[in-house]
Amino acid sequence: SSPKNAFDRAEGFRYLSREAALDAGLSGWVRNLYDGRVEILAEGEPAQLERLESWLRGPSAPGRVDHVVRRVEPVQGLEGFGIRPTASA
Repeated sequence: SSPKNAFDRAEGFRYLSREAALDAGLSGWVRNLYDGRVEILAEGEPAQLERLESWLRGPSAPGRVDHVVRRVEPVQGLEGFGIRPTASA
């Protein structure tokens, strides 16, 4: 695939991930990483987080999700769910 097609898929994945997170009632953000992976930071109740993770692993997610890493971190009190710029190396 061409770089533009890869870019379009990455943009679509971030947008649809944001929509899935908002539908689950989560706050946080999503961004591309420099190596092509996607990072999502989401805050919410365990059932809400599980709903997003199920979406990521399910057939509705745009593209293939090979691995999901779940970490518990202190709540930051984020509001809304944003799309952040690609993280640099």
